[in-house]
Amino acid sequence: MRVVIVTESFPPDVNGVAHCALQTARHLVRRGHVPLVIAPAVADPAADADAPCAVVRVPSLPLPGYPQVRVALPSRRVAAAIAAHRADLVHLAGPFVLGARGMTAAARLGIPAVAVYQTDLAGYARTYVGTGEGAAWRRLRAVHGAADRTLAPSTAALRDLEAHGVGRVRLWGRGVDTLRFRPGLRDAALRRTLAPDGELLVGYVGRLAPEKRVDLLAGVCGLPGVRVVVVGGGPSGSALRTALPGARFLGRRTGADLARIFASLDVFAHTGPYETFCQTVQEAMASGVPVVAPAVGGPLDLVGHGLTGLLVPPGDPDALRDAVAALAAAPDLRAAQGRAGRAAVRDRTWEALGDELIGHYREVLRERMAVAA
Repeated sequence: MRVVIVTESFPPDVNGVAHCALQTARHLVRRGHVPLVIAPAVADPAADADAPCAVVRVPSLPLPGYPQVRVALPSRRVAAAIAAHRADLVHLAGPFVLGARGMTAAARLGIPAVAVYQTDLAGYARTYVGTGEGAAWRRLRAVHGAADRTLAPSTAALRDLEAHGVGRVRLWGRGVDTLRFRPGLRDAALRRTLAPDGELLVGYVGRLAPEKRVDLLAGVCGLPGVRVVVVGGGPSGSALRTALPGARFLGRRTGADLARIFASLDVFAHTGPYETFCQTVQEAMASGVPVVAPAVGGPLDLVGHGLTGLLVPPGDPDALRDAVAALAAAPDLRAAQGRAGRAAVRDRTWEALGDELIGHYREVLRERMAVAA
């Protein structure tokens, strides 16, 4: 198959959309298919040197107040690149701006499209501007409604899409690299650096932005014998350094360095209430670390309450603190939940999920052929 992946974000960006698009491109190449990626331009001209396939960059501008996020500008390159690639199918990754143009181009060219829902844009609108949820859903409904199939990353996301009038929705989760993220990377020297007095390490990994609600960890910072570790960057970084006294901020980490940090934690705490999936929860589970997460969205599918971690009411700092305190007081429970978490994700490899995605592609192509016949 010749597949064009139109994505709102791609490495060197560090986020769920970029990571999933990269893993999809890699898997398609491994399986003998021919992908092409279309993504917003980034500042680094050498950004695509290690990409698994050709990448077409569309002119873009940084999002005001959040320069790490770039928004594509109108460009004829999208339709031209899809046509030149002789695409059999267009994959729209987290479509909203660039993805909408990709959907329009695919429709004009008569090429089937699979749209992958990845970001709760309505929730972001509520967080950043206090309004605009309806407009966000109208946009999402228009793009996804035009696609041959929409893939939702969790049962909560699937229900949300269907409740807002999006049809032809199927479930497709995310893979996790269980070779990179594994318990054996636990590092005693790193733990001594982060917790010189032997404190329990509670970690958050992700963007530091208002919608992630990392400020909810303030109560955890006050627990005796606990050290909070924050990994990531974003516009809320400075404010969080004030809001989380005693926390260690490690900045953005990737690759083997990030895997070592995950495995060295005692508890992983996720705080954001707008996760359609939550890949960092899977990475913590693969690392053998119990998880505390809000009982909403993607974590509902990932965390077995009392088995692989604890689910708490979203936005409740007291419940979050109490859950961490309960795990801090129960080392045997932490160990059991960590083992159960690792076992739960062992078969959720990117290879398995990539093959499942290709299965969706083939079903869509067969449906198109049946209609044409």
